[in-house]
Amino acid sequence: MPNVHLTKQMEAYVQGQVRSGAYANVSEVVRAALRALMEQDGARQFYMLKADLKQAMREAEGGAFSEFDPHAFEPDAGLR
Repeated sequence: MPNVHLTKQMEAYVQGQVRSGAYANVSEVVRAALRALMEQDGARQFYMLKADLKQAMREAEGGAFSEFDPHAFEPDAGLR
């Protein structure tokens, strides 16, 4: 794994977290930060999907839709 270079302020924050006892070492702080970022990204994706679904519902309610044709979607459906 590559080394991580932090700004002086970031390094001071990380060391403060370790000194306070909140984390046992720098690796724990970095892992916690990455977990938080991953959760934030997951939430961002969820809200983007939710907004897309709301838009699709508005369009469908406004009549901007077509009937689903399973054979156009998968021509070989039902032939198995």
